[in-house]
Amino acid sequence: MEYTQLGRTGLKVSRLVLGTMNFGPQTDEADSHTIMDAALGAGVNFLDTANVYGWGADKGRTEEIVGSWFAKGGGRRDKTVLATKVYANMAPDGEPAWPNHDKLSALNIRRAVDASLKRLGTDHIDLYQFHHVDRDTPWDEIWQAIDVLVQQGKILYAGSSNHAGWHIARANETAARRGSYGLVSEQCLYNLAERRAEMEVIPAAESYGLGIIPWSPLHGGLLGGALRKEREGGAGRTGTGRSADALANPTVRAQIQSYEDLVAKHGLEPGEVALAWLLTRPGVTGPIVGPRTADQLASALRAVELTLPAELLESLDEIFPGPGPSPEAFAW
Repeated sequence: MEYTQLGRTGLKVSRLVLGTMNFGPQTDEADSHTIMDAALGAGVNFLDTANVYGWGADKGRTEEIVGSWFAKGGGRRDKTVLATKVYANMAPDGEPAWPNHDKLSALNIRRAVDASLKRLGTDHIDLYQFHHVDRDTPWDEIWQAIDVLVQQGKILYAGSSNHAGWHIARANETAARRGSYGLVSEQCLYNLAERRAEMEVIPAAESYGLGIIPWSPLHGGLLGGALRKEREGGAGRTGTGRSADALANPTVRAQIQSYEDLVAKHGLEPGEVALAWLLTRPGVTGPIVGPRTADQLASALRAVELTLPAELLESLDEIFPGPGPSPEAFAW
């Protein structure tokens, strides 16, 4: 396994991030533990979760599964860089949301971090991420709450998720005025098929020393051999949702066919190429992979060892051209 620094921090993390969103809803506790053991055994030390994972009536269940894995001992917690998130309302679906039980007020941050620590069975969170932008809470209030948690030893670093470039700038300029450390990472939607983050989010993150943690690196399965699986009758999650909607568009379908043909010509797997491509991108710490099975984890691990030739990288840019940097992307 390869390791890198998380943004401008001294923290070393693996170049693959183990996402846990499927633990609970799609993967039971025993299989989730097996996947986490396999990932840790392969050197993956960066684990990402969120307080809301589990969804529906089981929000928080994923953190509980991670916590029960830590409780098995064997140095699991000490070897793991643990990231979780705060923002969503934790009321079960169908029940009314109570005021101040979501978003990024100082009150909710304080309440949410204690609840996550309890579910995770640990005394600290290494990376506490803001799951979305809170347009109603000033950054001064957010940083005041985070600084207290750092002083209490409950968290080490703060990161963002789904923030625009100007949100990152405002957050870290406010932190600098306060003498706070600020954001150290941004978790954003970024993959071959969705490169808009290259316009402003990634340049802002690089400028402020944030590590980029791409989520949905296969774009909901679209880049994981969706058309081949469709022909073989094993569409799985590509048969519904984002991938199915995208493949209904003839232009996208032709684009994905060109991608799969290109990858096949090089004797490679589409999903592994999509992950390996992200590892070549400036500012990227590591993509989040969310395996539902041990086989999916093994495929992701192979991507770390994959070196993409220059010819292939050029061809990928031709199939999936990026938007270019801002403001050149939309100005002269």
